[in-house]
Amino acid sequence: MRTGELFDLLRDGRPWTRAQLAEATGLARSTITARIDTLMRLGLVAPFGGARSTGGRPPALFAINPTAKLVVGIDVGATHARAALTDLNGTILGEVDAQIAVADGPEPVLAWVVESVRDLVAAGNRPIEDLAAIGIGLPGPVEHSTGRPINPPIMPGWDRYDVPGHLQEQYPVPVLVDNDVNIMALGERRRHLRDVDDLVLIKVATGIGAGIVSGGVLQRGAQGTAGDLGHVRVPGADDILCRCGNTGCLEAVAAGPALAAAVRAQGESAETGGDVVELVRAGSQPAMAVVRQAGRDIGEVVATMVNLINPSVVVIGGQVAGAGEHLLAGIRESVYHRSLPLATEHLRIVTSRAGGEAAVLGASALAIEHVLSPEVVEAASEALAAADAEAEAAGA
Repeated sequence: MRTGELFDLLRDGRPWTRAQLAEATGLARSTITARIDTLMRLGLVAPFGGARSTGGRPPALFAINPTAKLVVGIDVGATHARAALTDLNGTILGEVDAQIAVADGPEPVLAWVVESVRDLVAAGNRPIEDLAAIGIGLPGPVEHSTGRPINPPIMPGWDRYDVPGHLQEQYPVPVLVDNDVNIMALGERRRHLRDVDDLVLIKVATGIGAGIVSGGVLQRGAQGTAGDLGHVRVPGADDILCRCGNTGCLEAVAAGPALAAAVRAQGESAETGGDVVELVRAGSQPAMAVVRQAGRDIGEVVATMVNLINPSVVVIGGQVAGAGEHLLAGIRESVYHRSLPLATEHLRIVTSRAGGEAAVLGASALAIEHVLSPEVVEAASEALAAADAEAEAAGA
């Protein structure tokens, strides 16, 4: 077992003694001591209080040091952006947000990101060298391996733009990029559903998409488009044109703009999905009926997903989720009617508890998982050993 793999044990959140680590890994105590010393020099592990003595000197405890490094999580939406500075536990240390349109193109949006990262680290009274990684979510398809948006429908000028390369000109750290709904799923799970290994988060806003976690792992699919529910065909909508060029897409009948149009057709004033949510909260009967039907339409598609991947929790997030039980009632109605009884026996369908924080928490989690991965920790320990050998040779 290498140093990076040993460190992975220490990420469980509880302190360990050298003896416990030796028992768990089968490594010699001397090897454990050497590797703990390496992790302490890297700043990733620190002493943790003291263990109870059973006679003689009490054993030392060691645990992950969450303050060793910082990451920044970025949520870029259609018309807004938010950035959060966190430690390695994902605890938010500072936040900034702005009204900025992703359609303005990558240059102004990423200029805001660069400025925000600098301001957040400075406000945290930490040197920029403590920044270990940046995670960022974008409102469109992303090729995760390169961090480049791929044909994003609401992001003119972003297609195949080198987002990591742009940010690394200012900050030479890993930059992890994914689509917004994937990072929302990561954020919701990290904050509120850590014990849930199979969940789906569905974002209902300007568009509709799903982040899928199966077996505790985020599922992106072969090309990163897993969970694109918005362009699944729904019954009874064959004559409704979607912005993708097809007809009958779920997004065309149940996303925010479609709901606003349906409410306007009934004499109410609404320009966005947010306006519809406000009307629902104000007791508008037409708005309630529109949202309930949207829930049924979403539920038809979700029922198929439930049958296929059998999640234990379906989380509804995004702007339109603010309609609460009016939306959930429609979704539940269709899901429980159309799904197999065994698949729904213990299924929970709930609104997001992380809310607007889900995306920045998920972007932070994306960065943290990279920084603390066994491979990255092992590379850092090898680099430290090489530096020690070079210094020793120079001294000789």
